[in-house]
Amino acid sequence: MPYRRRTACALTAAVAVAGSAVLLSAPTAQAEVVDVNYACETKIGPKSAVSPVDIKAVRSGGSYTVTMSFEKGVSDSPVDLPKGVMTPRADLVLGGAESGRVQVKGVPNAALIPANTPIKIGQLTGAYTPRKSGKVTFTAGTLTVHALGMDAAVCKPTNSPRPALELDVTAAGGSGGSGGSDDSSGGTGSGGELPRTGPLDSATALGTLGGTVLLTGAAGVLWLTRRTARHTAR
Repeated sequence: MPYRRRTACALTAAVAVAGSAVLLSAPTAQAEVVDVNYACETKIGPKSAVSPVDIKAVRSGGSYTVTMSFEKGVSDSPVDLPKGVMTPRADLVLGGAESGRVQVKGVPNAALIPANTPIKIGQLTGAYTPRKSGKVTFTAGTLTVHALGMDAAVCKPTNSPRPALELDVTAAGGSGGSGGSDDSSGGTGSGGELPRTGPLDSATALGTLGGTVLLTGAAGVLWLTRRTARHTAR
């Protein structure tokens, strides 16, 4: 009996070590809030502003849903902007394993924006499908504020901002591919399953490996039990 208990403890320790290895090796995303200094060309002359920008990505089927969030407005309007007449969009510049850009877009303003007040950009959303495997970075690019039927402000970073997001991705079918998206639509790569990088996916992998180790351990315990029983019978 003491021998069996020692065997069970050893198997439990093996499961714990294996689970730790899975969690440590699971791909993760690295993100940080980056200050972007925008220089804007507007219908009323040049404007400038600094806004902290946050870029995140969540796996969605064969691609990623990418969000870009602004903490501050980067321009204002000389006239009131009624509800629903302003829509922002932006380009995210890809780097690392890919090149090109991904476009993210916001929703129309939900309320009137008074004249001479900062235009709140809020959160922009787009889709990204990897075409190559490796670490891909996302950096804030040109921001455009479309209002009253025209591009009222076109804002470009002037401080060479750092990437706000880095993703470790795998393209469908392996490491090949034709490169990043070079147009502004984004998400034009080939489909297929991508590596799962989120905490829930890591937990799934841990559960699968843990189950395999437990099954192997159970078989070992059964073999030891039978061997011990035969030895006792003798």
